[in-house]
Order: sequence, then C-alpha cells, then structure tokens
Amino acid sequence: MAKPNPPVKVKVCGTTRLKDALLAVECGADVIGFIFYKKSPRCVTLKTAKEICSQLPPFVHRVGVFVNETAETINRIADRCGLDAVQLHGDESPAFCRKIKHRVIKAVRVKDSGSLKGLSRYTVDGFLLDAFKEDQRGGTGKVFDWALAQRAKKYGPVIIAGGLNPRNVKEAIRQVRPYGVDVSSGVEQSPGKKDPKKLKAFLKAVRES
Repeated sequence: MAKPNPPVKVKVCGTTRLKDALLAVECGADVIGFIFYKKSPRCVTLKTAKEICSQLPPFVHRVGVFVNETAETINRIADRCGLDAVQLHGDESPAFCRKIKHRVIKAVRVKDSGSLKGLSRYTVDGFLLDAFKEDQRGGTGKVFDWALAQRAKKYGPVIIAGGLNPRNVKEAIRQVRPYGVDVSSGVEQSPGKKDPKKLKAFLKAVRES
C-alpha cells in the first residue's frame, strides 16, 4: 500500500502588510516570509516585520529572506522578530550557513543541472529552488525546469519558488511533490501588496493537489 503524500507546505513571501499576512494564514498558509534585502521592491523594515510577526497566530512560521548579509545582522534581526528560520538567497557558503543561529533554508537560483552541483556541501534544513535571472535575486515571476527539482530532493527537503501562480502550482506539485511551495509575485496586485483573489485561488489549488 502506497504511503499517502504529506500536505505540501505553503510559504507566502514578500509580505509587507499585516492584512495580507492574516489573510494568507486564514486561507491556509503555513509560512509568512519577510524580505530584508534593500534592493528588493518587497523589502520590509525590521519594525514592520516585528509588528506583523507579533500578531501572527501560533503554528504559523516566520521566515526572513537575506542576500549576502552579515551573520551578525541576520542573527540580530531573526532574534528581534522571532523568526523561525532564515532563507539565504545570496552567495553564502556552507561555512557561513553554520554561523546562523536559526534554521537555514539555502536558496539556489536554478539555471541548469550544474546549478545543483554544490548542494551536497551544505548542511542546512532545506533548499529553496528559484528561477535564475542574472540581475535578480528572487521575485522574477519566471519558472525553471521542475525536473531538476525532483533531482535535488536527494539533498534535503525542497521548496519550489519562481513563477508559481494559481494556474500552474498544481502541475508543479504533481511533477515534484516538493516539501513546500513559495509564492510572491504570483499572488500580488503590485510588489509587496497581495491580491486577495489570487491568494485564495493559490491556496485552494495547493490544497486540491
């Protein structure tokens, strides 16, 4: 008898408003993500993130996204906001990841099969696979070859990001059966502001997968 597939976790990232975070949770999101990368149009201040985090209900995880930041800054923000994990979206080395005092998700921008070669060097809690775009660290709205995500599962829990939306997330889950999916631009009205209809449709599609 085949084992049933566990429910796929959902992270709604690029959150900048409390009402968006609470709606995401109401619709079934497991994780709320905050971007602390100043070049991102979805960047949030420590003060705003802390206020939102303090009002999220129990069992909802809080994740901070950082790009080539110092370990000291990451640990300080994570402590101040009460983050459950940090997502490293830059060129962080395996040694750097070990300096982080919280759970670590290493993000990898997938261009081709060569993008997966370094994963075995990391001792982290999971990998977030995103689409590669030369001048952009996430939030590209582009998908990558999901067959590569299937191959990455041998290195640890895999979270799929990059161009997911209410129309294609079912197919991504069908192909990969990832640990989780991560959505940002696919459920937005504009950068950092979520669209309630898209958010509800996305969560509904995931739960039906």
